[in-house]
Amino acid sequence: MTAITPDTLLAELHKAADAVSALAAKLTEADVPAESALPGWTRGHVLAHITGISNAMARQLEYAARGETVELYDGGYEGRTKAIDMSAGHALEQHRADLDSALQRALRAFDSLDAVDTDAVDTDAGETDAGEAAAGAAGWSAPISYRGGVVLDGGFALWRELVIHASDLNTGRGPETWSRQFCEHLFTFLAARVPEDQKLVLQPLGLPRVTIGTGGRSTVVNGMVTDIAAWLAGREPSLGSLRASAAADGVDLPELLPWPSGVPAK
Repeated sequence: MTAITPDTLLAELHKAADAVSALAAKLTEADVPAESALPGWTRGHVLAHITGISNAMARQLEYAARGETVELYDGGYEGRTKAIDMSAGHALEQHRADLDSALQRALRAFDSLDAVDTDAVDTDAGETDAGEAAAGAAGWSAPISYRGGVVLDGGFALWRELVIHASDLNTGRGPETWSRQFCEHLFTFLAARVPEDQKLVLQPLGLPRVTIGTGGRSTVVNGMVTDIAAWLAGREPSLGSLRASAAADGVDLPELLPWPSGVPAK
């Protein structure tokens, strides 16, 4: 897989934030209460969530710069959900203002980071080892409360949130627009969704295969890299290319475990 360095991640965060802002700029007032690609959520819910996670991750970095940690959301998962529900019905102008402010706050926080301690970063895996990073405790390696990790983990999390939820806005920018680099990052991160007794052999068309999971039941999943990533992320594959097989026979795609949440439920 292609290595993702902090500099690369920072550039991807800016690109993802620009894409979200561009999509929000094209919405009309009537689009806000319309259905998103997420069951039970309007586009207003998605906009409110992107605003909330951007502010939450910015706060993680602001506290980390002072050598402190703070929970991702006030009130945990319940507080997150309440804030989204309260903001979902805002007028479009308010959504845009809140979103732009939150994205700018988050990007400022990431742009201000010190040079990373490269010995504490596993760029192939896309996540960092919190124990090693805590020894340096500066810049990208500073501890945060999100997943008991470090700032770099927060950067990857915000990248996932911005790219995936841009597609969830249901404006025509689906998973088929996700980059190979982003999809390969999801393969690693979402390996946590593979049940303990299973192993998935991911075979993106024209690309090297990737194995995730360590169980004894092996399933091969073939398809476009974006379709495989979308399925792993719980989204509808947009190109219809997925095929699963076991022992050379066609089978249904296996059931996956829930998305690995970074917000403990209360």
